[in-house]
Amino acid sequence: MGDPHRVGIVGLGFISRAYLDTLRGRPEVRVTRVADLDRTRSDAVAAGLPGTEAVDVEHLLAGGDVDTVLNLTVPAAHAEITLRAVDAGKNVFVEKPLAVTFEDGQKIIDRAASAGVRVGCAPDTVLGTGTQTARAAIDGGLIGRPLSATAVMVTPGHERWHPDPDFYYTAGGGPLLDMGPYYLTALIHLLGPVRAVIGAASRLRTERVIGSGARTGLRIPVEVDSHVSGVLEHANGALTTITTSFDGVATTAAPIEVHGELGTLAVPDPNHFDGENRLFPLGGTGWRTLPAAAGHAGAGRGIGLLDLVAAGAEGTPRAGGELALHVLETMTAVLRSASEGRRIELTTTVERPPPVPLTPAR
Repeated sequence: MGDPHRVGIVGLGFISRAYLDTLRGRPEVRVTRVADLDRTRSDAVAAGLPGTEAVDVEHLLAGGDVDTVLNLTVPAAHAEITLRAVDAGKNVFVEKPLAVTFEDGQKIIDRAASAGVRVGCAPDTVLGTGTQTARAAIDGGLIGRPLSATAVMVTPGHERWHPDPDFYYTAGGGPLLDMGPYYLTALIHLLGPVRAVIGAASRLRTERVIGSGARTGLRIPVEVDSHVSGVLEHANGALTTITTSFDGVATTAAPIEVHGELGTLAVPDPNHFDGENRLFPLGGTGWRTLPAAAGHAGAGRGIGLLDLVAAGAEGTPRAGGELALHVLETMTAVLRSASEGRRIELTTTVERPPPVPLTPAR
């Protein structure tokens, strides 16, 4: 299969462990360089990966032994690191969101096109059996023509478990920019692109208390809206109502439900790769569980990077930059609509990514 594709990782925080679990031992890729602001982190990761060198960011981006940069920095740094990598002639796969402003996201896509490099972006959870089986059910006509959907994410806030949750409550954070990419990316796989949005948002607490780690008990300020609701008009006419909140305790709502002329489909949590899809057909007497029919079985974070590598220079990555840009514009438009009190039409659109056939775990 030729030489492995060489990957350099920038940012070795909490989420990097999940990516390394997927990439470690895959013959098609090799992690050659790692970098983090905390040198002890990069040294520790490099020590556990034979042939991997711990370097600073500048040397990682300049390295001739890096084909693609995996950008796992905090959201506020996504655009800076991604643009530097693109300018260095590297492909990039970046954690979600693509950037914290639509303008920066557009700049990334434009500069990557000019440089002839590829951009991919999380979430890649939608490539698992959960969302892909839902897509197969919709495409197969099990609910008839889709008419509407609901998407609900309710949590008390990440400060309860994350030892350094500050960035969730500063510019670029909040429940929509943090968790919305999972739901919106899944909805675009299921229903196609969004053409316009209406939003509303609130911020009823000015501070949060860290609940774990060395900073337990410390109060941090809340600088962004912590409860966001929106109505999304899809290009096919379907309407989605989405709620993302750091202000609730719990919910009984399905993460995503899609309602069609012939049935309703309850879709599993798009923050996970798998999960149970349930169908209630028109005229039926109850829900029935659908067997996994599509998607990567047993996948983990990083499968989108592997898909980008497999697609090659001329292929279409399923977790690609254009999709991430459309998701980013949708989210920022919802927040702008909430601020300005008006319906906003989007300037971007995107094709639904190719479906993922049922692929056994590796």
